[in-house]
Amino acid sequence: MIISPPLDLERPVATGAPQLMLPALQHRDVKRLLGEHQALLRELVHGLGSPLHLVLPQVFDEAVRSFERVLAEARVEGRILFAKKANKARCFVQRCAALGIGVDAASLPELQGALGAGVAGERIGVSGPGKTSELIELALRQGCCIAIDGPAELGLVEALAARVQTRARVLLRCRPDLSGQARSRFGMGPDERADALAICARGSSHLDLEGFAFHLAGYSAPQRAEMASSMIDRCLEARGLGLRADTIDIGGGFSVQYVAPADWQRFLSDQTPGHYHAARAFSEFYPYGSVNAGPGMLAEILATPVPGARCLSEKLARSSTRLMLEPGRALLDQAGLTSFRIQGVKERRGVDAPYLLLTAEGTSFSLSEQWFNSEYLPDPILLGSAREGRAASARAVQACVGGASCLDSDMLTWRKIVFPRAVQPGDVLVYVNTAGYQMDSNESTFHDLPLPRKVVVGLESGLVRWRLDDVGEPHALPPSPPRIDP
Repeated sequence: MIISPPLDLERPVATGAPQLMLPALQHRDVKRLLGEHQALLRELVHGLGSPLHLVLPQVFDEAVRSFERVLAEARVEGRILFAKKANKARCFVQRCAALGIGVDAASLPELQGALGAGVAGERIGVSGPGKTSELIELALRQGCCIAIDGPAELGLVEALAARVQTRARVLLRCRPDLSGQARSRFGMGPDERADALAICARGSSHLDLEGFAFHLAGYSAPQRAEMASSMIDRCLEARGLGLRADTIDIGGGFSVQYVAPADWQRFLSDQTPGHYHAARAFSEFYPYGSVNAGPGMLAEILATPVPGARCLSEKLARSSTRLMLEPGRALLDQAGLTSFRIQGVKERRGVDAPYLLLTAEGTSFSLSEQWFNSEYLPDPILLGSAREGRAASARAVQACVGGASCLDSDMLTWRKIVFPRAVQPGDVLVYVNTAGYQMDSNESTFHDLPLPRKVVVGLESGLVRWRLDDVGEPHALPPSPPRIDP
């Protein structure tokens, strides 16, 4: 039970204030949860705490199939590896095992988790700089493919492979030479790559060079096609030295469309510091309204003209080169949402009009975009009130959302969001599409707060089924749970 002083619900908080709305796109299952099962969502928060993450593995499955269709339609031999760092939920790695796709692991616990969930070692890629001996040795024993970040690391991998008496499957990670990318701390420049190639070519019985890898910042499809084409050329050169080199790994960075492109362009042209608490200004945002996102971006990459071929897919086929890709955020598109309970409401006088400052139960560590000096922009959704006899004002209000920590910068949403009614302590606010990097990349036990729980949710045969991530069996609930008031 939350007890709070009454608010002036009739005060016209939004009158005369600038309004800038950016509604979040919603998968059909998300729409059903938010439209038909709000009482369940409130009760899950009531019983399991705030914030609470809901994850939808069936939506993950759909994304995997969409990427696989693009590869099949382009007649490209490809392998998908889920970038595990994008979300810590065990259920997604379990779906990788069931679907027969791989996992990209960058730490010993990630590799152990993937193996423990049933993903075969030969389907796992091990990346990241400065890998520990323990991580490398487990990867070798399980037949994983290791992305090499430098010649010294290649020497370590070779020595460990000799010790455990196996051959190391390796990719040489190349540092991009494209504009704005060449200063990356990851990968090898031309001289380092030549040294590593020489190590592989000297005929070691413990190294098997499968090809080359790269990762790019940003979301440019033409740049990825350009780099992929040059990696095919590197493979052909390596084959001339008697090496296998039949694979290129183009990494991740497939954008996600969170909001409609038209809404996004309107937002970019209209937003001003006056739309944010404390007149906050941001230098850049994630491209929330990307026109060609996820599988569509992969299709664009494969269709891009490259030297020596009509398009990248043709060059891959002609050179008998396999394509590996490591989507993380794009496989998690619409596969999760995060609920926060409101524990405090106060009014702040703005330049144009008053607005509300909401305090959520939890911190913005659970909405990680804020910690990259940016803002998670899709509008959060206020669930319908469960209070009998305390109907909130139907008048729209504007509000920003802060976390419950003692940090002034702890803001879930700096922007003044337009809500259809006044917000009360105990109300539940839902942020949609948070599975990709948002919900747990930066979560911590700051203020001795426990880490939020994750609930696996499925909708099937008229039932909502839920369970704690990797705990016990799902619980079946009726499609319209009875209202339980706080």
